[in-house]
Amino acid sequence: MHVFSLDREQQWNPKHHVEKILGAISGGDYTVACWEPGQISPYHCHPHATEIYFCFSGGGTMRTPKETIAVKPGAFVVHPPGEVHEYENGEGRTMLFRVRYGTDMGSRHCAWRGNVDWKQSTEDADYYRRHPVV
Repeated sequence: MHVFSLDREQQWNPKHHVEKILGAISGGDYTVACWEPGQISPYHCHPHATEIYFCFSGGGTMRTPKETIAVKPGAFVVHPPGEVHEYENGEGRTMLFRVRYGTDMGSRHCAWRGNVDWKQSTEDADYYRRHPVV
């Protein structure tokens, strides 16, 4: 059994959201993700992993190519393998609890709104040429 207190595990950084992996289990991991107001994740996918978010506090917006939803405390969002998604935090601090599982936790980045210094890797560009975002 693994037991954690999300209140004690939280970490914040004004420059970028913090993803703190609390532990790993066979085929996956579990994380606390802490977001300052207005922070945005890269638009990305996990080709070989399911990613599940539970909003513990705060909230923002989750976007996929097909829909955009409000994420509020108590919300539970599941991204199947390969689904491109982005999280944009709202006006207050947000803590999300994340579980990922699959054969590979690696991600492929498509774009990153709000990050003028970001440049897509050659490997990610090749992935999205073969798997266009629809």
